[in-house]
Amino acid sequence: MNAAITFGPALVAVLVLLAVAGAAVVRAGGLGEGRAVLIAAARAVVQLAAVSFVITAVLRSAPLTGLFVLLMFTIAAVTSARRVGTRKNLPWTALAIAAGVAPVLALVLGAGVVPPKPIAVVPIAGIVIGGAMTATSQAARRALDELEARHGEYEAALALGFLPRPAALEICRPSAGHALIPALDQTRTVGLVTLPGAYVGVLLGGAGPIQAGMTQVLVLIGLLAAEAVSILVTVQLVAAGKLSRGA
Repeated sequence: MNAAITFGPALVAVLVLLAVAGAAVVRAGGLGEGRAVLIAAARAVVQLAAVSFVITAVLRSAPLTGLFVLLMFTIAAVTSARRVGTRKNLPWTALAIAAGVAPVLALVLGAGVVPPKPIAVVPIAGIVIGGAMTATSQAARRALDELEARHGEYEAALALGFLPRPAALEICRPSAGHALIPALDQTRTVGLVTLPGAYVGVLLGGAGPIQAGMTQVLVLIGLLAAEAVSILVTVQLVAAGKLSRGA
């Protein structure tokens, strides 16, 4: 039985309706510019359409797969740098993301739990890179916000004899750690509240529920590990003054 979502006028109409509704809610509720929702939705459609054409060639070649994963990583680092405040943060956001992603991918591929085939590597790498990117952005923004809001406490710690980096860590580390909450909640409630994408995707691909469940557990725990490392490195970089909102 084919359970895949099919393209057609009904799907297009639903997508347009959801995007417009989201934009209207954001604008009417004073949550920001509704246009941002529409632009994000349009970009998602265009980008996924382009990727759908490119991915066919990518999945036929191991070198192209490696380049594609590198492209995903580069875009993630640039996006995170801009989200934090300036593109000058790029080397440091790249370091934070790589610190979380590299050991997770090395372990799952090296142990053989994920076959070294393009069709398996690309989605796993994309999920882990995306999670590390979000965690890096959130941790950096929270840490910088906290340092700015509690600058007086930071100066007081310096007056008490703390060095700049330990003083900054005392202020920003607890708040930045909150960036891990979404991944923790998703892992705690999987199967009870949500059926995440990897589980649903494997099911739609024709695998059984047990295989889908094992795949999802691997993804969730891998994400937790990657995001935890990325957040730790991000906090250290903020405390060392490497990540900032400076021009």
